Amino acid sequence: MDEQTEELRDLFVETTGEESVTERQEADRGDLSDVTAEDAEERIAELVAEMRERYEFESGLDDDALVRVVMGFYRDESDAEIAEAVDADEETVFLARVDLHLVRDSDRDATFPLADLRELIVDDVPLEERADRLDGDADTEAVEHYSRVVEAELRSTRANDRFTAQFADLLTDADLRESHTGDAHETGLEEAAEDIETNTQL
Repeated sequence: MDEQTEELRDLFVETTGEESVTERQEADRGDLSDVTAEDAEERIAELVAEMRERYEFESGLDDDALVRVVMGFYRDESDAEIAEAVDADEETVFLARVDLHLVRDSDRDATFPLADLRELIVDDVPLEERADRLDGDADTEAVEHYSRVVEAELRSTRANDRFTAQFADLLTDADLRESHTGDAHETGLEEAAEDIETNTQL
């Protein structure tokens, strides 16, 4: 890089600390190239424990169940399917998901603008007053439900989406590794079967 670019970079690092944050995030993520399913589950458990220390969880599920919630979420399992797996009800799974910053697109299907609710939450408007300030069919129960969704997204944003990004990276890498291993195994079986068939014909 030229001298001017280097000076700008040094100024940026000095004023924002961005380089140190990036390095720390990279260190947290580590090398995912050799992650197995067991490694991924262990690392997810560590992240869940870290989140429990940092945030106040509402679901009441233990860490093992929360790890299962994370894995089910990234497998596109429904809350009902996850609930059956962890022996809980769907509302508990919903609370667990938002505890873990795991928000589905369907969680945002409100009858009122979530941007308006987000603004009220940022402005520290009490829950009991939010329904009166929102347009549309905004009863207190619905506002409480969607407030949890918005608050989960805000917490995730403040954490630079670090936890959800690591969950996704770990599970994607582990799933790909298992998939490739399975494909290789199936290919090997197919080739062996072809060899047997050829030898039989000969």
